[in-house]
Amino acid sequence: MVPFNKVHTTGKEIQYLSEAIANGKLSGNGPFTVLCQNFFEKKYGIKKALLTTSGTDALEMCALLANIQTSDEVIMPSYTFVSTALPFLRQGAKVVFADSYSNNPNIDANAIEALINPNTKAIVVVHYAGIACDMDAIMNLASRYNLLVIEDAAQAIDSYYTNEKGVRKALGSIGHLAAFSFHETKNIISGEGGLLAINDERFLKRSEIIWEKGTNRAEFFRGEVNKYGWVDIGSSFLPSELIAAFLWAQFECLDAIQEKRKLIWNTYNRIFLDKNINDIQLPFVPEYASHNAHAFFIVTKDLEHRNRLISQLKNAGFTAVFHYLSLHASDYFKDKHDGRNLPNSDKFTDCLLRLPLFYDLDVNCITQIVNQCV
Repeated sequence: MVPFNKVHTTGKEIQYLSEAIANGKLSGNGPFTVLCQNFFEKKYGIKKALLTTSGTDALEMCALLANIQTSDEVIMPSYTFVSTALPFLRQGAKVVFADSYSNNPNIDANAIEALINPNTKAIVVVHYAGIACDMDAIMNLASRYNLLVIEDAAQAIDSYYTNEKGVRKALGSIGHLAAFSFHETKNIISGEGGLLAINDERFLKRSEIIWEKGTNRAEFFRGEVNKYGWVDIGSSFLPSELIAAFLWAQFECLDAIQEKRKLIWNTYNRIFLDKNINDIQLPFVPEYASHNAHAFFIVTKDLEHRNRLISQLKNAGFTAVFHYLSLHASDYFKDKHDGRNLPNSDKFTDCLLRLPLFYDLDVNCITQIVNQCV
């Protein structure tokens, strides 16, 4: 059975794990943590990067840094993973869900302004499958209404957005704050793990304090203060040095991993286009966006069609999976939703199908998978 996902390792992970153990610094913020954070800042133009234990924890830090209160409202897409919403709900905010585009699971930038009111504090965007949201439109709205923009870039490492001036910027470097994930299903992995990106100078100092359990411990270890103590709220967001060591082996090979994944994505796209299947919609990549080959998905004509393709693929030895149940319709939230119809989000809930995509997937398998979708 060909799986939906298969973990790719570079060959250096064990070596760097051994080095971390030999260094005797395992609790985090050691040499490998510094390497990973510096790499991310330099490669993607981020003011400050902090490794976290997960992408969810990075979003938890975003909610704390944004000082989300019980009187606040936060706008985000409904078609996303629960981690996008949980940190803001836990702070007591009202989550307001927006619809997706008809041809793209990303938040419809044209639907956001009607949801803004005096209680709105932030817009959370999700770059689905590493395809950029319309960040010019969203950042312009945020500027006009004095809102924060938080990028859920869990799937978006090494993806880019080209703005109205023709400037190409990495996803996660545009909003005030951003969160990345290195879960084993992502392009670059550490099993579990994440990263907080801080792009607004207002949050630089406090981010380290929240990251270090509400203490100024990071400043102490840099010699900036002669002792450290409890100065703010926070939690244990800092991952162990073992996670950072594993991640560094992946970062070193990021370009090669991305090149291979994009080759696979493009092969899928080419074969599907050659087949010219009328009742299947292929991924739409807007002109302002690149993609990072995080996922190759198709959109079927209806739920029955998707279920039939999943069954056909399974019988042929391939694992294909659907993705999110829109959060506004979830068991937990449906009674809290304001009743607005979100038809595009509902469509992707019923019709989006993700096909196998991992480093070792070969052209023969891709061809067979596409043939099962005809």
